[in-house]
This record gives sequence, structure tokens and C-alpha cells, in this order.
Amino acid sequence: MSFGSLRHFGPFRSLGETAHAGSVDLLFGGLVACSALVLALLFFLLLRFSIHYRAGNAAADRDHRIKKSWHWEVAWTAATLAVFLALFVWGAQLYLELQNTPKDALPIYVVAQQWMWKVEHLGGQREINELHVPLGASIRLIMSSQDVIHSFFIPEFRIKHDVVPGATENLWFRSRRAGVFHLLCAEYCGTDHSRMTGRVVVMEPAAFEQWLKQQDVSGTLAGQGEALFRQLGCSGCHGAGASIRAPALDGLYGKPVPLSDGSITVADDAYIRDAILRPRAQIAAGYEPLMPSYEGKISEYELVPLVAYIKSLAGSAGAP
Repeated sequence: MSFGSLRHFGPFRSLGETAHAGSVDLLFGGLVACSALVLALLFFLLLRFSIHYRAGNAAADRDHRIKKSWHWEVAWTAATLAVFLALFVWGAQLYLELQNTPKDALPIYVVAQQWMWKVEHLGGQREINELHVPLGASIRLIMSSQDVIHSFFIPEFRIKHDVVPGATENLWFRSRRAGVFHLLCAEYCGTDHSRMTGRVVVMEPAAFEQWLKQQDVSGTLAGQGEALFRQLGCSGCHGAGASIRAPALDGLYGKPVPLSDGSITVADDAYIRDAILRPRAQIAAGYEPLMPSYEGKISEYELVPLVAYIKSLAGSAGAP
């Protein structure tokens, strides 16, 4: 995660809009303070030696004798190592905290495409370049890219995450104030990269529920995925009474899956996605690699409801 590209926006002056934003600001301040101290020491030494060894200063020793100074060298190296190791541990703890998504987080799907953000809620509500979320709730963004690398960036929330083609990326946050915040792409993605902007609307929970009800939907996301599941013929192999022996999908999501190479993986969003696009990459133990690849045959927008439907078979489409 990088915060060097933060820019000054009007609403950006209000700091700490998410639960972890204060910790990010504190870490950033610590890095700046350490860098300033090192810079100050460097300039002090430059000025000190420039004055001491200036021309005409007879008190300066210029006989070019080589003297051992290992005490200073060891002390300087040890102090530097301790400071930067502490910064590393500090940053690593914050990074791991940002990767530990709460189990009750509300999942929302985001698909990046030149040059827009497309958002889909579990209820089937869709948005373009806008993301509506309830205040105080943990939000889990499940992100993918339709074309090139993008970077999902909300400056006021102190979150930024690259969205890479062919992969599922996860990001979570919990807002602390209702309002409207900037949504940007922080990775150059083509001609209209600068126009790939949007907004995040944080609403009171009651207002958010009302907003959901006012949106036009054509069924839930899982319902759309079920229709596509049958349309693609997936039920012919994975459905009950199928003639071809294929892994059962009921209760699959979130469970460990033994693989043919002896390893074990977890059936998360990334696993389901790879099972659809690259089925031979991880073959379930006890099954033949008969499933065809759907890579290039379905889009990211079709993958989202398919994954949501398979997740719903575990008992809850929002399971972590």
C-alpha cells in the first residue's frame, strides 16, 4: 500500500474517516519524522566538517592519518537498524490488520474497466462510478479488472489497492462519518485515466436500506448467477443427478478442498474464479480434469453473479 500519491482535496482536510485511518496517518508521520531526523543529522555533519576543515583553519588535523572508528560505526549501524526495524514491524502490523477482514463484513463486488468503476450489491443493485455504503458497517470489496491494471483509491479513507486482471482482490474498511468522498484510480490505465473518478457515499443505515429499496433490480446477484449457471450448462455436471461426476457445490464455499497433488486449499472467491477460468490449475482430489475453461468466454460481469451464486450454496452469499 502506498500513500505517497495523496493529493489535497477539499474533503481530504477532514482526517481519519475510517477506523484505521488514524493509524495510517500516525505511521506516515513516523516515517516523515525519521526521515527528517536523518536529513537533519546529515546536514549537521556536512556543515560541521565544512566549518572545521575550512581553508585557513590551523586547528584542523590534515596529516591524513587513518584512525579506526569502529565504536561510532557500530553504534550508528545498530541505531539505524533498530529504528528502521521498528518502523517495519509497525507497518507490518498495520498491513496485517488491513488484510484481516471482519467475518461480518458486507460484501460488495467492484469491477474496474477503462474508464469506470462498476459496483454490484448482493441484492442486485448496480452502480457506475458510485459506491453507497452504510455508516459504521464493515465493508468488504471484492474487486476484479476487465482489462488492465487499475488501482482503487479513496484518499480520505487511507485505502488504496491495485486491481489486477485475472485475479480477485479484497479490501475492507469501516467508515466513521457520513458524507461523500472521492473515489479515484491511482494507476495509469490509458487515455482517459484522469477521468476514471467517482464518489463513495456513506449513509446512515436506515437511509442506506431505503436507497437499496429504491433501486431497480432484476433479481438478486445470486439469482442472476443461478440463471447464468443453468444457461452455461453448469448444472449438467454439478447439479443433482448429473451424469458426469463433478465436485458438489452445495456447502463448498469457505471449506477446505483437497487437491490431486496432495495439497489443500480453501474454496474462497479466488478459488471459485480459478475453477471457472482455469479448471486444470487446481484439480480436486478424486476427480478427472474434464471441465472446460471459460477463460475468454465469459466476462468479469458474468463471473461476479456466478461466484455469488456458488457462495450462496454455502448457506449465505455473504459468508467470509
